[in-house]
Amino acid sequence: MAKLKPRNFAVIGLGTFGTTVAEELARFGNYVVGIDRDEKAVNRLADTLSQAVIADGKDEDALKELGIGDFDVVIIAMGQDLEGSIVSAITVKMTGVKEVWAKAVSKMHHRILSKIGVDRVIHPEKEMGQHIAQMLHNPLVRDYVSLGNGFHVVNIVVPERLAGKSLDQLDLHAKFELRCVGVMKGSEYKGSDYASCDLEEGDRLLILGERSNLRRFTDSI
Repeated sequence: MAKLKPRNFAVIGLGTFGTTVAEELARFGNYVVGIDRDEKAVNRLADTLSQAVIADGKDEDALKELGIGDFDVVIIAMGQDLEGSIVSAITVKMTGVKEVWAKAVSKMHHRILSKIGVDRVIHPEKEMGQHIAQMLHNPLVRDYVSLGNGFHVVNIVVPERLAGKSLDQLDLHAKFELRCVGVMKGSEYKGSDYASCDLEEGDRLLILGERSNLRRFTDSI
């Protein structure tokens, strides 16, 4: 697999969310600039990021001086400051940044950010809450990934009652309109050629489908 080419990111707002995003992007080997008015927040990341700058994310001149228009992606992470977030998004878009992501804290905030051209609006607390609730609702669901348009890939632990059955016997497509994209046995991945082999308790099924069909399947086991 080809290695991903490092990209240039600017994160405006270094609270908990912005700091986490910036640190993870840097850990992946990207060039990351963190921007915040709080000197303590900036100093905390001075040795972690490519560059940490004390600046106002709403100040067009300051952002232009940082060359904000040359970044691949700008993430606006100051969700609690609604006015600051909106003004910053407008300012960043005006500099010609190709891709802008922004954190929102309400439906109205989301709507405004979308209207001014933000490419992706994030609700981290809401999205994480939904993620955790799904896993709490059914302990067999270890994790899941949303693919958009209502489709998800869910990581489901094989319970005792399914041990000894094969994927063919589960008949996921006919009964639930689902597709198993693989099975994890410990750290080993088994592809579609594993369909006729017996499952063991503790194996993990990677199942693709729409939310309602996935819920029908998980409720049935």
